Amino acid sequence: MDYYEILGVEKNATKDEIKSAFRKKARQLHPDVNKAPDAEEKFKELGKAYETLSDDEKRELYDRYGEDGLKSAGYSQGGPFEFGFGGLNDIFEAFFGGGGGFSSRHNPNAPMDGDDLRMDIQIDFMEAIFGAEKEIKISHLEECMECMGTGKDKNAKNVSCRTCNGQGRVQQNTRTILGNFTSVTTCPSCNGTGVDPSATCKICKGRGAVKKEKTVKIKIPKGVDTGSRIRYSHEGNAGKNGGEAGDLYFVLYVKESKDFIRDGVDIHTILEISMPQAVLGDEVIIDTIDGKEKITVPKGTDDLEKILIKGRGVPYLGKEGQRGNHYVTIKIKTPKKLSKEEEKLYQQLFDLSKNSAPESIMDRVKTAFK
Repeated sequence: MDYYEILGVEKNATKDEIKSAFRKKARQLHPDVNKAPDAEEKFKELGKAYETLSDDEKRELYDRYGEDGLKSAGYSQGGPFEFGFGGLNDIFEAFFGGGGGFSSRHNPNAPMDGDDLRMDIQIDFMEAIFGAEKEIKISHLEECMECMGTGKDKNAKNVSCRTCNGQGRVQQNTRTILGNFTSVTTCPSCNGTGVDPSATCKICKGRGAVKKEKTVKIKIPKGVDTGSRIRYSHEGNAGKNGGEAGDLYFVLYVKESKDFIRDGVDIHTILEISMPQAVLGDEVIIDTIDGKEKITVPKGTDDLEKILIKGRGVPYLGKEGQRGNHYVTIKIKTPKKLSKEEEKLYQQLFDLSKNSAPESIMDRVKTAFK
């Protein structure tokens, strides 16, 4: 990668020009602002480019030998300039201070929203079609009433961690033959909370939230299918320091039916009929998702032909009164064993089909089955 190109400066750019270019691009690429999938990676590249070109020794090595020169000099991956995302935020904060909304990521006292929760639930086939109401028991983090979500002992006088002065981070200076390097790490005393260990809330242990179970009533709308999600705002894990609770998502999985096949908003079933029924037509009772219904099998129905029952399918999700269709696929049963009388009748039909004109076959078939 070309560090000059990443920063958008010429190779003879001054330190002030490099600094100015970094400030400008850092605001554009910071993941808190830029939601592109590769924003974090580009932000890391930008930080690496700035740290190299803003340091005279590193810049000279880079100009002469490129990245290989930096590695040969000890600036290998995981070394001083490969500081990761947390370090980049520290650089950003050093430039912009508390402004712009970026430093709150590292401020342990800033409001932090809670995590979203997901729960997979299985529902019956008919519940998915016609909707249902269910009571689901969930376990989530609720705001600690003892400390009101701060994680601090309300009776303690001095709650700030003495090691980091409540910042949640400590700065370490490392001296090498190539110069002094500064790194910022999570405070080992308070684990980044900024609260003195002796002053943390005794109920939630400094987390600002406690785990609790509750029952949530959910309404499953008509027409849902496997993969449908139902969202309940602020029923996820509690936030901290006044941050909003996350959301709760129920992801639905629908059991298969032994009687019906669902295809989107359409329902499919198979109806087995005899050959005489296919030839002469008939009225039969079938199962639909609404119950029993009489349908007419037309005369001369072919095998695998479909009969449409309009408006007897699945309700359209979110569209009241609109439904798909029910398709009945005809399967004609061919008899394997025949009585003597049946065999005689079929023989007559066979002879008729060979000797009769096409237009008279149907009439003779009717006569044979009377």
